[in-house]
Amino acid sequence: MAEFDWNLIRSFVAVAEAGSLSEAARRLSSSQPTLGRHVAELETALGAVLFRRGRSGYELTENGAAFLDRAKAMRDNADTISRLAVGREEKVAGTVRITASEVVATYVLPSIMARLGRSEPDIEVEIVASDQVGNLLRRDADIAVRMVEPAQNDIIARKIADLPLTACAASSYLERRGHPKTATDLRDHDIVGYDRADDIIQGFAQFGLSVDRHAFRFRTDNQVVFWEAVRAGNGIGFAQLSLVKRDALVEPLLQGLPLPVLPMWLAMHHDVRHSPRIRRVADFLFAELKTYAAV
Repeated sequence: MAEFDWNLIRSFVAVAEAGSLSEAARRLSSSQPTLGRHVAELETALGAVLFRRGRSGYELTENGAAFLDRAKAMRDNADTISRLAVGREEKVAGTVRITASEVVATYVLPSIMARLGRSEPDIEVEIVASDQVGNLLRRDADIAVRMVEPAQNDIIARKIADLPLTACAASSYLERRGHPKTATDLRDHDIVGYDRADDIIQGFAQFGLSVDRHAFRFRTDNQVVFWEAVRAGNGIGFAQLSLVKRDALVEPLLQGLPLPVLPMWLAMHHDVRHSPRIRRVADFLFAELKTYAAV
């Protein structure tokens, strides 16, 4: 244990939390062989079997379960040291990792990052497109753009704006099928909807329209596929008004509909708030997304 590698602890905790090498590798952006080797090395160093291997994955043994809480504490302390070190950097250079929803990461951030690159050529950017709330505490990302207010402790969050939503459709679709005049008219149109999520079904219910998933000719729970389906003329969908107005292929519809707004937040861990590169990117993002939200 004299030359103990702390990466073994991080790998052990990831496998214990994920229950499999594949999922742990995805979370850590690592490989299954690397994590398997780390677990084996840790077991050898401790002289104890930590997991039972089986077809269903990796299950903690009694020794592994007893070690897990202490391992988490060690990992969290290491992450705290890393954040504090990042927070004391002075040079405006290096890598900043940003997590955002799939739609924002795909259609909004690339052009913003291009402008940032012209302004700050020494900053490298990594984008994590995910609709799951990233864990800033563990440095999965330095900055998060989220559509819900972050509730984690030690997270600094600034609200960017409330994004209006709108019904919309491709001009090619509207040329074929015409423009709906009221919410009731939507029954006579093709609708792009969700597969398993029931948000749009609940929205129709608020307008007094009872529909099920079979009312949606095109169904998907992936937001990028959803938006591309609307753009391709598959039917009427619902999207951010800011996104619709920036796309020449799509038109907003029924703008009097009382649709909810989508809150947008910018978040980071308070330990990295003094890092020049992270602070610079966060401020730049905040201003650019404010402009994006202004419709």
